[in-house]
Amino acid sequence: MRRHHVAGIPAALLLLALAACSGPGGTESGAAQDMAEDVAPEADATYDANAPVSPGDDPQSTFSVDVDTASYDYARRSLHDGSLPPADQIRPEEFVNYFDQGYNEPEGNGFAVSVDGAELPDWYDAGDATHVMRVGLQTRSEPESERADVNLTFVIDVSGSMEGDRIALVRDSLELLVSQLRPTDSVAIVTYESDSEVLLGMTDVGDGDELRSRIGELYARGSTNMQAGLEDGYELAGEVFDPEKDNRVILLSDGEANVGITEHDAMLEELGDGIAEGITLLTVGVGDSYNQELLEQLADNGDGWAVYFATESEAERVFSERLTSTLGVTARDAKIQVTFDDATVAEYRLIGFENRALDDDEFEDDSVDGGEVGPGHSVTALYALTLTGDAGDVATVGVRWQDPDGEHTGSAEAVMPVAGLSEDPGEHLSVDLVAAAFAEILRGSAGFDCESLLPAARALAESSDDPDVDELAELIATASELGA
Repeated sequence: MRRHHVAGIPAALLLLALAACSGPGGTESGAAQDMAEDVAPEADATYDANAPVSPGDDPQSTFSVDVDTASYDYARRSLHDGSLPPADQIRPEEFVNYFDQGYNEPEGNGFAVSVDGAELPDWYDAGDATHVMRVGLQTRSEPESERADVNLTFVIDVSGSMEGDRIALVRDSLELLVSQLRPTDSVAIVTYESDSEVLLGMTDVGDGDELRSRIGELYARGSTNMQAGLEDGYELAGEVFDPEKDNRVILLSDGEANVGITEHDAMLEELGDGIAEGITLLTVGVGDSYNQELLEQLADNGDGWAVYFATESEAERVFSERLTSTLGVTARDAKIQVTFDDATVAEYRLIGFENRALDDDEFEDDSVDGGEVGPGHSVTALYALTLTGDAGDVATVGVRWQDPDGEHTGSAEAVMPVAGLSEDPGEHLSVDLVAAAFAEILRGSAGFDCESLLPAARALAESSDDPDVDELAELIATASELGA
């Protein structure tokens, strides 16, 4: 039976989600980075990429952290299928953050902060920029034995667009995930198509027969009323909210919503008083094509992150390796603010994070939403720099976050001197630059091409023990063959 919508989901979350349904979102106003348009030569879309900024005009770059990797996952799937991914699906920061960074971990909650940099290699065309600075954050890994139990509320798209391989993949993925959880963890299932239904109330994983029986009942039909599914999912999660557990809503969908409230005013009037604090959202894009913009906006505004899979092996990586190893939240509402010294830096440009920009004065405003980061996660941001030639400090990096209980604010700071910019970027930063350049190629930025990038990628693959770096070189070769 259909549940009544009482609690609702956060107004800002649904507002941005429905705006995303109508097409790519606009640039956020008041951002520290001025925005300029890079038009993809092989696509019809227009992109708002960060433009170079003079520290004399604006010394501070402020944004919320992002640990999403869905953009890279989707690009990989498209290339494996023999097609270039749509340019508007590309997020450079999600390409960079896919790869291991080798950062040191902190002893407690919050972040260890590292800053380094190097000269830009010849193949990285960044206009007048000559150097790159890397800002790295790392949270502490948490042994499985130490993590809290979880309440996971799955909100599953069973509309007609999920028919066939997609819904079968969802069933197999849920079976896999349940096998990785503890008997004391709990799972609930809400499904939606034209309407929504609570298929299974919050049930201990130890009661495996009923849980697996409900998973086996998943099949696709009908239209797509995502709003109804999310409202029921959040209502259920709020009713069983346990402050001693990790409470999470997990949306699995291709992201296509075509039924429900679509007018913003009517939607906001329909919403209730919000939900229990402390419930995070993971959005999982499923299938060969999906609405990345919608799922990303939902995750960003639902205190969570977005991932993607289209095959069993990709699902295993998401649900077995990533999700079960990072259940929990180590830092909430995390933000970065980098203050550049105009005596040493002529211009800076943040690579990616365009839709995560904040006003500078929002950095210390704890009421402004930032990014949620789980245990063992890293966050990397790259800046292309044009230097003045004077000695001194390049920048001061500040990080601010809330502890998991939301009652205490943590902060950390690091300084990057000009003398710290090396001639050789080293393996990890080199991989970051290749990944960022590859993203720029796929979204049509001027000055980049696979032919120039491929030798550097292959050289890295030969010297690295990381299979993900090998795969990156192979993807660049595939993109080159497809004309990127």
